[in-house]
Amino acid sequence: MGVPRRQPRRKHIPQRTCVGCRETLAKKALIRIVRTEGGVFIDPSGKLAGRGAYLHYQKSCWEKGLKGALERALKVKLTEDDKKRLEEFALTIPDE
Repeated sequence: MGVPRRQPRRKHIPQRTCVGCRETLAKKALIRIVRTEGGVFIDPSGKLAGRGAYLHYQKSCWEKGLKGALERALKVKLTEDDKKRLEEFALTIPDE
């Protein structure tokens, strides 16, 4: 009888919910939008300081998010500059 072998630890994968469709996925599969003192921005690194919300890389989720889900999740009223910035990014997303 030998010493029992330890199973390798499985790495924890953070889960986040898309505010557009409410689906839960791995954090890296979603795009983070962050509220900072300077406004609302897309956070490609996922590490900027500020309140964050997540969306799929899908037009339908971005449309729902821009209609109000993002404002509720970020607890802020989007300015015209914020909306314009996010809408410009949404235009780069291919149709489903």
